[in-house]
Amino acid sequence: MALGAVAAAVSLQDIPLKDIDGKATSLKAYHGKVLLVVNVASKCGQTPQYAGLQALHKKLGPRGFSVLAFPCNDFGEQEPGAPPEIKQFCATEYQVTFPIFEKVRIRGDAAHPLFAALTGKDSPVPGAVGWNFCKFVISRDGRLVNRFDSNTEPDDPALLKALEAALTAK
Repeated sequence: MALGAVAAAVSLQDIPLKDIDGKATSLKAYHGKVLLVVNVASKCGQTPQYAGLQALHKKLGPRGFSVLAFPCNDFGEQEPGAPPEIKQFCATEYQVTFPIFEKVRIRGDAAHPLFAALTGKDSPVPGAVGWNFCKFVISRDGRLVNRFDSNTEPDDPALLKALEAALTAK
């Protein structure tokens, strides 16, 4: 059975994850929150988006929102650091307070099951991720409801509208 088929049969909330410190978790830990899942990198032209993501996290967090960052080295090897370096970079350069997860692969046969599910043929917005800082909006009940490409800044009106819709959905 293909990895995408396995991922599609499993709820996004059931997919095992590890945080940047290696602690096991899943999206179940965030049930009831609107999530913005983002593949990130520290040596990318899009890296300054960390500041906007942190601003979103701070502004919308009290309403039941969280950014979830997944470091990725798939694009131009722009996330070469080890977990402690990634964590330090995010804290020092962008004062990141949102959760950061282990470095993952997001493309091809080695894609992490979360990204296989987010981008696979059974996804409501299928298709491979094109670059770092692709954004996936997850509803309070753990469903993928929207996707934005890397060039969409965190303060883009379309992204803000999608987040607002997810936050106010019944």
